[in-house]
Amino acid sequence: MHGTLYIGTRKGTFIVDRGRDGYRLRLAGHAGTSVNYVARDPHTGHLWAALGFGHWGAKLSRSEDGGETWADASQIKYPADARYLAPPDPSPEDDPAAPSRFSLRPATLLKLWVIGFGPGGRIYVGTIPGGLFVSEDGGESFELNRPLWDHESRGGDLSGVLRTEEIGDRKTHWFGTPASEGGEFAPGIHSIDVDSEGRLRVAISTAGVLESHDGGKTWEGCNRGMTNDYLPDPNAEWGHDAHFIQSCPAHPEHVWQQNHCGVFYSADGCATWTKVSAPEKGVHFGFPIAADDRDGRTAWVVPAVSDQQRMAVGGGLFVGRTDDGGQSWRQLRKGLPQESAYDVVYRHALSAQEDRVAFGSTTGNLFVSEDRGETFVAVANYLPPIYSVRFG
Repeated sequence: MHGTLYIGTRKGTFIVDRGRDGYRLRLAGHAGTSVNYVARDPHTGHLWAALGFGHWGAKLSRSEDGGETWADASQIKYPADARYLAPPDPSPEDDPAAPSRFSLRPATLLKLWVIGFGPGGRIYVGTIPGGLFVSEDGGESFELNRPLWDHESRGGDLSGVLRTEEIGDRKTHWFGTPASEGGEFAPGIHSIDVDSEGRLRVAISTAGVLESHDGGKTWEGCNRGMTNDYLPDPNAEWGHDAHFIQSCPAHPEHVWQQNHCGVFYSADGCATWTKVSAPEKGVHFGFPIAADDRDGRTAWVVPAVSDQQRMAVGGGLFVGRTDDGGQSWRQLRKGLPQESAYDVVYRHALSAQEDRVAFGSTTGNLFVSEDRGETFVAVANYLPPIYSVRFG
């Protein structure tokens, strides 16, 4: 399984194996189905896929034989008393932080967005509208993590609040993302980072990063040093649009974040963040980031122009790499298209393992490097839009 790639696309799950004669790509399941995320549990070897069926909802799928066969897994369901405060959809004329504008909504599953794995067979699933579901039995059952769901940053425990009129002065700092299956605007957990020290982190669009040191029993925000260009107070504690976070496995105090407003790096376990964007090098806006698994100062990004222009910077596709904690960035272009490139790489579609780096784009291109990004080869060019790329 070492070096195997698991690919989630709009129309199925693909697996890429590295053989003596090169890479071999195969459709491994879920043909015609949107696969938001697919990954291998390093503790059991089982494959997990988060599926989206649009109007028909979301479903977890599991394979115990390397992707040869798949079966429905235990499904994610919100408790009947799980409610959340929702701001109005964004409008230039509205103040989304005004408590009178919030409404009370019952939680229904809008998307399965990411899957994470912890020690002891623990499995985590992040959803829209901002739920972290946890399995303590290898995926046989899942429960909503209530301490995070009821966190004060999103209005506290709302299980006893039945109507919007009962909200009072409660307010939420968790705003929305239109990434749900039906486009409904709601907060979403897209990053789950479990490090070797036992720390559990999640990142939310749109709220920021929260961390637990006790297995999810208590949570605290860790957004100090982040800036948000479109907030009235760019240094506000909450409201940050993290796109993806990842720590270095060998040195977990080093954590990387690609954010809507730039690239951020922490060398103290998320206690503080430093903005390390390099706009002059094209490294600023983007969705994915991959931390090196041995050197905490090294990371890769695949930038885009902006939220308004989701395309390769300057029409040429490149990967940015830093080896010094973001003090400098290199543009790695060898083997990548340098003209008329409209590739965008989503937050889960970049992965690194030892010297290998792989990413897939919305135009169905899949690239792999075996020398830390110095050169890339195209493994596929005609896949459906790629949502996730993960090494096994």
